[in-house]
Amino acid sequence: QVQLQESGPGLVKPSQTLSLTCTVAGESITTHFGYWSWIRQSPGKGLEWIGYIDYSGGAFYSPALKARTSISRDTSKNQFTLQLKSVTPEDTARYYCARAVSIELGYAYDYWGQGIQVTVSS
Repeated sequence: QVQLQESGPGLVKPSQTLSLTCTVAGESITTHFGYWSWIRQSPGKGLEWIGYIDYSGGAFYSPALKARTSISRDTSKNQFTLQLKSVTPEDTARYYCARAVSIELGYAYDYWGQGIQVTVSS
């Protein structure tokens, strides 16, 4: 069983950096089939994929967000972290971390955190 838990500030001011950490239990984030992902959800926009860091430390981001996004990891703590720079109120959303795994015809998200609400407001 894999468990993921998001943590970080729930309120961020415009122009600042949103920083969230996902703590993983039950599986090493270096296991050679995991893609450790960040996804967000808002009422007006629905689900939006942000990016992932894979089992070897390689990161890949949504083209819409990559200029502002950085995903990193700390293998000693079994954690990975999202940083989203220069936030605006449009970045207000519930942020999830999740594991993606490769399957025969693509990929699937099999484990999710409960999510953390982040509001961007002055």
